[in-house]
Amino acid sequence: MEHIERETLYTDPVYRFQFVAKFMGFGDEDVDVIKGAAELVKPLVPVVVDAVYSKLHQFDITWAIMAKRHEGFVPKTGVVENAAELTENADQIKFRKDMLSKYFDKLLTNPYDERMIKYLEYVARIHTDTPTKKSKINVDLIHINALLGYVEQVLIGGIKSLNLDRDTEYKAIAAFGKLLWIQMDFFLKFYCRDGYEFVEGTPEHAAAHGAANPAATTTTVAIAQPGIFTRLWRFFF
Repeated sequence: MEHIERETLYTDPVYRFQFVAKFMGFGDEDVDVIKGAAELVKPLVPVVVDAVYSKLHQFDITWAIMAKRHEGFVPKTGVVENAAELTENADQIKFRKDMLSKYFDKLLTNPYDERMIKYLEYVARIHTDTPTKKSKINVDLIHINALLGYVEQVLIGGIKSLNLDRDTEYKAIAAFGKLLWIQMDFFLKFYCRDGYEFVEGTPEHAAAHGAANPAATTTTVAIAQPGIFTRLWRFFF
């Protein structure tokens, strides 16, 4: 039986990735399948990206998030803050689409080394209100979860349209599915309070280390929604 160090799961993203990947059976064969399909999947990326933002535009609660300034976005003519006036052709939406396209490209081409793993964690973190980011976008988990379910269907449809042989098609769908679950695990790290006794600046950490007044040591951390373990798939806002 392999021993897993619980504290390290919450303090070391590489260790966390390795555990979840091993548990799910995501390994070199899956990475090879993803890279092998990259040239076929790349032409589908613009279609997937447009579909994501069209879906977000269907609901006021998700489109309102798009009116908030994205970290790294430098507007040429100002940010459209009224969601009702925000179109899918606005500069800030084009910027987000470009970021999502680059994310897909990294998934398809990057080696799954420490740098890539920390990038997957970063993607999750910037969607929560943490002290280390400039923007204050904080996306409720329900929206991320719902969109991931939608993205899964779009990706499956796209892969099936490639007319791969049945075995390759199955392996491609499985590999991308596992990868999205791993990405979603990084989201959950910032949305639930599991392991917060190991995270400095949280009441749980202060209490575990004997602080007289845990609340007094609290800094702003990612929002938590305890007990949430829903259907896990994901993409971005």
